[in-house]
Amino acid sequence: MATTVQNVIIPQVPPGTLIPPVVERTKLAAKPKKKLIRRTDRDDSQIVRRSFQGAFLLLNAWLGTIFYFWVRQFEPDGAPTSLHRPAGVEGWLPIAGLMNLRYFILSHHVPALHPAGMFLLIAFVAMSFLFRKAFCSWLCPVGTISEYLWRAGQKLFGRNFQLPHWLDIGLRGLKYLLLGFFAWAVTSMAVDELAAFMNSPYGVIADVKMLNFFRHMGETGAIVLGVMVIASLFIQNFWCRYLCPYGALLGITALVSPTRIRRNPELCIDCAKCAKACPSALPVDKLITIQSAECTGCLECVAVCPAKDTLSLSLPRIPGLVHRAPKVPVWAMAAGIAVLFFGIVGFAKTSGYWDSHVPRAIYQQLVPHADEARHPMPGESN
Repeated sequence: MATTVQNVIIPQVPPGTLIPPVVERTKLAAKPKKKLIRRTDRDDSQIVRRSFQGAFLLLNAWLGTIFYFWVRQFEPDGAPTSLHRPAGVEGWLPIAGLMNLRYFILSHHVPALHPAGMFLLIAFVAMSFLFRKAFCSWLCPVGTISEYLWRAGQKLFGRNFQLPHWLDIGLRGLKYLLLGFFAWAVTSMAVDELAAFMNSPYGVIADVKMLNFFRHMGETGAIVLGVMVIASLFIQNFWCRYLCPYGALLGITALVSPTRIRRNPELCIDCAKCAKACPSALPVDKLITIQSAECTGCLECVAVCPAKDTLSLSLPRIPGLVHRAPKVPVWAMAAGIAVLFFGIVGFAKTSGYWDSHVPRAIYQQLVPHADEARHPMPGESN
């Protein structure tokens, strides 16, 4: 029987040459995918929220229309009307509301001019304490218009755009700088200075000047407003995110709110839908508790979460007393917002603190020359 012998040539390796070890390539084990326990409850948060937005937008449009015709009667070519000045327009005077709040704290007297602005500010701050920045995403007319602008941009361009992280964070700080400036200006004024400012011609018709800003808008104002609108088409909530000092104040208040968006990491399937839905671009899918001052309580993240009991607006867990963080249902949040708004406004109205008590003759004298009224400077006497 013949035997075949194969010659195997072994290459010669020069002395001192390192032979690389044979490495067995092993495939890294993939992270096990969590089983989705799909939620079965119906989420009505966005229907309820948008109903509030629409109602408040209509309310402001109605107040603005009445205020316009009330102002027109005092102008040279205006027609007399039986309409009364709607005090609710003072919600558009947040600085006056802040000044009046400081006046009230220092003097313990409700201011006679623009008191409604102060009570509305108190209501909106109270909402932010209990329900995050709910005013911004549930009631604010500017916030509502801003939201529908970026949604329109999303449909037009197929997406919204996100600024680089370093630029986004830097620009978000602008609204806090603006808030700091206004807070410094208001807190540096003594009681008599606050009273003198509010009783000056400018202070008396500050609401008329706000209306005339939009009625008689100049070229610069129109360009700035146009840039804001265009920017809002591309970037979600451009004004609210970067420039609104009112939102900055409410955000700081929300930092001490007992309610938070909370995520259960054991049930979370890491789909990141919540982070993609967040208008404030917060990493909801990476955090257990959302503590950011940028959270507006819009509940968009909760609405898109497919996993049961994974994401919710809830109160804190109290060790030894409350083992699970109690959830805040949508109906409770909506009811709380309504109770705070109508309760505080109703108190101001029934107690006689809602309307500014300015004689009609003063308006007849000041309104026709509203555009000429100039902002009082520090140290000027009335």
